[in-house]
Amino acid sequence: MTAAGRPDRDASQRDGLSIGAVLAQLRGDFPDVTISKIRFLEAEGLVQPGRTPSGYRQFAPADVERLRFVLSAQRDHYLPLKVIKEQLDAADQGAAPSAAAPRPPRKLVPIEAPGENGGLPAPGDFETDYEIRLTEEDLLRQAGIDAATLAELRQYGLVRPGAAGFFDPDAVLVAKTVKAMTEFGIEPRHLRAFRAAADREVGLLEQIVTPVYRHRDEDAKARADEVVRELAALSVALHTLLVKAGIRAVAGG
Repeated sequence: MTAAGRPDRDASQRDGLSIGAVLAQLRGDFPDVTISKIRFLEAEGLVQPGRTPSGYRQFAPADVERLRFVLSAQRDHYLPLKVIKEQLDAADQGAAPSAAAPRPPRKLVPIEAPGENGGLPAPGDFETDYEIRLTEEDLLRQAGIDAATLAELRQYGLVRPGAAGFFDPDAVLVAKTVKAMTEFGIEPRHLRAFRAAADREVGLLEQIVTPVYRHRDEDAKARADEVVRELAALSVALHTLLVKAGIRAVAGG
């Protein structure tokens, strides 16, 4: 077995897992993963399962571990696939993984993406379950804000309920972040530019991925999902770098 957990292909494949069995193992920790997603990661060279004489994929335990690493790096660190693949390739060549995050047993640890963190919230901090629906009272209680503040957040487009009038958990995180910023004298009305910038970014991404989403096959949807993840990760990294550069300029650094 290599440093990144890539299995030795000379070993017997008789105990290999089918792609369906791998999906069943991963679904508990990664509910959104699909067979198309696994195939996409294979096509991108992030995992290389063996094949039976008849051509069926057979995944070794190390392949499953490798997939867990890739999915965790995307979900918890919001890393682009290019960065993740560079880590895996380096580990395959014997390089020690970086310790940018707590090291899980027998798993690689994602390195820090360019511009990640740096004192700002990491994208992985904002992973939420969008099936959770929160009432206005839930939002007020969990965010620790009053109704007047929520009214301001809604007025300036920083928090938006869904069509049914409920909020998702991200609204709580937004409200908490704005609340923390008010301690520095920044008011919700000052943050309209953040909303406008986010909407412009969404509009740009939408132009890129909408044609892909229009394809009806599941593989096309998986590719579009990956494009969104990649562009979102790059957008976060770019935004953080620009803010850090601007702050250094103001400070004369």
